[in-house]
Amino acid sequence: MTQTRFPFTYDPSLPFISQASDWIADVFYEILPEAGFEVRDEQIYMAFQLERAFQDKRTLFAEAGVGTGKTLVYLLYAAAYARYTQKPAIIACADESLIEQLTKPEGDLAKIARYLELTIDARVAKSQSQYLCLNKLDAVRSDVDSGEVYDAIHEGLPGFVHQHGTMQSFHPYGSRKDYSELSDAEWSRIGWDVFQDCLICPQRHRCGMTLSRDHYRKAPDLLICSHDFYMEHVWTAEARKREGQLPLLPEHSSVVFDEGHLLETAAQNALTYKLEHNMFESIISRLLQNDIREKLAYAIEDAITRSEELFRHLRGSSRPAIGSERLEISLTPELLRELRAFRLLLEEIEEQLVFESGLFTLDAYYLTIVEEQLDMIGVALALFERPEGLITWLAPENGSLALVIMPRLVKEVLKERVFSRQMPIIFSSATLSAGGTFEYMADTLGIQNFLSFSTPSPYDYAEQMQVIMLETTAIEDKQAAALEALRRSGGRALLLFPDRVQLQQFRSWAVGSGSLDGYRTRYEGEAEISHLISAFQNDEESILCATTLWEGLDIPGPSLSLVIVWELPWPPFDPVYNARRLESAAPFEEVEKPFMQLRLRQGIGRLIRTREDRGEIVLLSDRLGESAVKEAVLAVIPEGTLKGTN
Repeated sequence: MTQTRFPFTYDPSLPFISQASDWIADVFYEILPEAGFEVRDEQIYMAFQLERAFQDKRTLFAEAGVGTGKTLVYLLYAAAYARYTQKPAIIACADESLIEQLTKPEGDLAKIARYLELTIDARVAKSQSQYLCLNKLDAVRSDVDSGEVYDAIHEGLPGFVHQHGTMQSFHPYGSRKDYSELSDAEWSRIGWDVFQDCLICPQRHRCGMTLSRDHYRKAPDLLICSHDFYMEHVWTAEARKREGQLPLLPEHSSVVFDEGHLLETAAQNALTYKLEHNMFESIISRLLQNDIREKLAYAIEDAITRSEELFRHLRGSSRPAIGSERLEISLTPELLRELRAFRLLLEEIEEQLVFESGLFTLDAYYLTIVEEQLDMIGVALALFERPEGLITWLAPENGSLALVIMPRLVKEVLKERVFSRQMPIIFSSATLSAGGTFEYMADTLGIQNFLSFSTPSPYDYAEQMQVIMLETTAIEDKQAAALEALRRSGGRALLLFPDRVQLQQFRSWAVGSGSLDGYRTRYEGEAEISHLISAFQNDEESILCATTLWEGLDIPGPSLSLVIVWELPWPPFDPVYNARRLESAAPFEEVEKPFMQLRLRQGIGRLIRTREDRGEIVLLSDRLGESAVKEAVLAVIPEGTLKGTN
């Protein structure tokens, strides 16, 4: 008996994974070599390691060096297993640029279709906030002060949006990326927000977000999303079920975390509560536009005033954190009293809303939104009853500051909701281990039982790469070293900064001094990141300065011939990592060094992307004179590549 949904003859009387593994072995030993591909031993080794993870439904740390071809391996296993279980596999990428690498015309999915004659149905899932809202677009176009930009967006919408007919086939539109020329403030006027009642919206069946969500839910093979979106799914799934909504992602057969070493950051972003005064005031003040009782109106006004006072106290109790945008908060007795008083006032409003709902003076949908928001804020503020059980900070949010509250037991949430599930979970990256073990990654994510392997890159780094380590005791030393390296390479450089502050300082110096006037220099933040990457790649002698491109950037050829690490990428001295330092008996060995080594290995990996690539790495730091730091750096530099040091 055979089943044609598989790219091989399947015998149901035999284990599926072993049959899939035999076919994948044929792909690498026969089919791809016959098509002219160079198949690497490291790639075949990885394929056999994945067989065990899928067979036993285990979590696997798959550390495979740059150029191994690991993406093709996990795509074949995930797609085959999805068809066997009839549930899609999730491919969660660290960011949008990695998603594009999978789905672009010359990407791995296209190669599979071309050379294996196997079409994998892969669909992309994005957060609601990444989509245009047609209602908000209509509203802003009626504003005489809005200008022509929104009229142009309206005119550029697909024809079926303006008509009452039905769409004959799925046509994606309305993604934030489609409007990269808009600033965040301009996008906020037309982007989806929590006040949109999508369930009863008259434009629902023409909405880009709704159409995309309906489309990706039906993915038979692969569903591609970001780490952030997957973590948002994990954090909201139970609440959405209670509210009668579908979780953000459908039931799935396996998960691959591409660049899996970055999952912790996504978890921190998703598994938190945020309170921001302007948003709170926007949500609750809309109740005043209704015919409500005077007692509730006074309580709402008091809550707005109390929120302003609370954030005044928070700003006064905060201080900057080195290397981070997060502001540390001192939880003084006075501040805790303010938090408690605000929470009690919100509880009073919630009680008043229960009574008000019986009078039917408020829109039911809007009332539900307000109640959900107040309940969320109440749950978050209740954590301050035991502040030792949480980590909290202030962070920039929509031009203001937000109070961010994160339970210390984030890894317990991950262990319960993700890693306790009986399904294959694959972490794929060139850098997952630190100090020869995977314990740092496992501990930060709450993973207790796992499989692991590590296989090196097939590239000859000693032949293709030179590394220079320079101890720079003053900022002038760094500037001079960077300029000298840029002159040697004629531009063609990626400058990696550990944080935005140092990037901005460099930019101010470069622009003010004119030191880089001979080069076309691009800075992360001045445009949408994928546009910057494309411009850099297609402008060979240019320079790209960034903070978030330590991983995921894949630019083969001479356009990237130099990587300058402006400073070693230590974990920031913010509340999250300070809490981890306090919990550790040896903070340097257990927190700082593994973090730095993982990120530095990723940064170094941006340079050599093919066997033909050649280039130079320049590492700058005022801490290279410390023996422990120098030893940690030397441990991640490929053997035979160190050219010079001081």
